[in-house]
Amino acid sequence: MKLIHLSDLHLGKRVGEVSMLEDQAYILDRVLDIVDGAGPDALLIAGDVYDKSVPSAEAVTLFDDFLCRLARRKLPVLVISGNHDSPERLAFGSRLMEGAGVHLSPVYDGNVKPITLTDEHGPVDFWLLPFLKPAHLRRFYPEETIDSYTDAVGAAIAHMNIDPSRRNVLLCHQFVTGAATCESEELIVGGTDNVDAAVFDGFDYVALGHIHGPQRIGRDTLRYCGTPLKYSFSEAHQHKSITFVDLGEKGCVDISTAPLTPLHDLREVRGSYLELTDRRTYEGTATDDYLHITLTDEQDVPDALAKLRLIYPNLMRLDYDNRRTRENQQITAPERVENITPLQHLAAFYELQNNQPLTVEQAAFCQQLIEDIWKEGEDA
Repeated sequence: MKLIHLSDLHLGKRVGEVSMLEDQAYILDRVLDIVDGAGPDALLIAGDVYDKSVPSAEAVTLFDDFLCRLARRKLPVLVISGNHDSPERLAFGSRLMEGAGVHLSPVYDGNVKPITLTDEHGPVDFWLLPFLKPAHLRRFYPEETIDSYTDAVGAAIAHMNIDPSRRNVLLCHQFVTGAATCESEELIVGGTDNVDAAVFDGFDYVALGHIHGPQRIGRDTLRYCGTPLKYSFSEAHQHKSITFVDLGEKGCVDISTAPLTPLHDLREVRGSYLELTDRRTYEGTATDDYLHITLTDEQDVPDALAKLRLIYPNLMRLDYDNRRTRENQQITAPERVENITPLQHLAAFYELQNNQPLTVEQAAFCQQLIEDIWKEGEDA
């Protein structure tokens, strides 16, 4: 049985001020091209279909169109909700959609039943486990000790009626310990949302979502496929792909990938203003890619952002790397923090971020704002 593993579509996402809907529609078209060429037996989406729990109408329409086109191909689709999704909204109409081969995970109720598909080697049980928190599980199993995310996912799996003699595939949207992360993900500080990989030992393949970089966790069959598009500059050097899973007889699983080429790449570019505006530098390159440009000029270039956008229209971020900015980034902690006034803290932070001090007018405004806040606190 050949499967396609996707996750973290984040439909409706904006990167900076830029809507990614056009790029997302383009990449979903490429996924359909791959489906037509590869002829898979099922497509898995491991959570974060949308970027927000209340998605835009355009994002919902895009996903609806994608599901309809998959259904017309008679391709079974299995989808779970992630931490960005509303489980209730994503599950709306799920019983009707089952007739078209589209299986959406219901809101977790302590009773996860498998979706069973069959090939020449027999049945394959697919288990749809949406994003879970310990509090979700304590509602259903109050007699059990569920303090951590590992406890929560472990309890959910323990209460599934899994037949170990059959091939079992799990769709899951959690942060598994050991995964490499990037800045576009929502993780809990301190790693308290980690799930130990050992809880997944009973599955032949675990289709993971939540982490945006494609990677295996300990074994090839415990895998994040990553996002189909780059959603932050921390992903600029990643190679996005689609993951194929070939399930043979029990115990035989082959993994392969195919590259996904976006409408616009998301890249980082570095150089002086003169270098980057030299026609020989940019001619023949994809100047409409989404760019983070770092200028190495020692002096600020007046109106650099607007000027560079004449050549690079999708410039998203501009900063400098020179002697001045490197010196400004050297933060020296005061010996006694309590001797530093709030205005001095704010002024130091502002100068660090903007490479210039507060003006007299800005400082006066901030001081008045601080005093007003303190006065409100005293009155309360």
